[in-house]
Amino acid sequence: MILEIKNLSVSFDGKKLLSNVNLDVEYGARHLIRGHNGSGKSTLVGAISGDPTYTIDNGEIIFDGRSITHENATARALSGIFTGAQNVPEIPGLTITSFLKHSAAAHYHFQTGRDLPMAEFIERLEEARDILNIPREWLNRSINVGFSGGERKRIMLLRLILTNPKLAILDEPDSGADAETQMQIAEVIKSIPDTTFIFISHQQNFTDLIHPTHTTTLSNGKIVIE
Repeated sequence: MILEIKNLSVSFDGKKLLSNVNLDVEYGARHLIRGHNGSGKSTLVGAISGDPTYTIDNGEIIFDGRSITHENATARALSGIFTGAQNVPEIPGLTITSFLKHSAAAHYHFQTGRDLPMAEFIERLEEARDILNIPREWLNRSINVGFSGGERKRIMLLRLILTNPKLAILDEPDSGADAETQMQIAEVIKSIPDTTFIFISHQQNFTDLIHPTHTTTLSNGKIVIE
């Protein structure tokens, strides 16, 4: 298993949001997490990715064979956990190229102990940009400033391809995306065999595009046994 969650209980500001959740995610899975609004889906994403907003009251999170329960979000990201948040803030003044370069360089150094050669970064960036049909002029714009919902999702995919994570957690990647972008997201998910995916979606037509290998339902902070 690439991810094992054992008896996980999570709270926010003293209110329990997840209660004794157990979840196994297999290597290479496309694992759908579903449930009504307020069921605990985004809380689960936050707990796995290390969002300090949430308090882990008990339980354990094991990623790729080791416990990450008490690691911060940066350590988890560098070890191979990618999080595609539902709403990503605008960051005026920070260009997409600069953000992607620093992100890719941090991952490369963590994995190899060496600095990422600029020529290699540019080559990888151009390959990913071509895959996603992203105009080159986007790369000099500030992150998410003036971008539509679908365009923001494509930038998220660009970062995903460049960092090549072991586990990608996508919180409603279809939200705000038109049909063409949803198709593109599904194609990217299915085209990266070395990455395991956990994704949240309320839209059946989008989940049908991805063909989930596993499905887990949350309700009132607990796993529903089906």
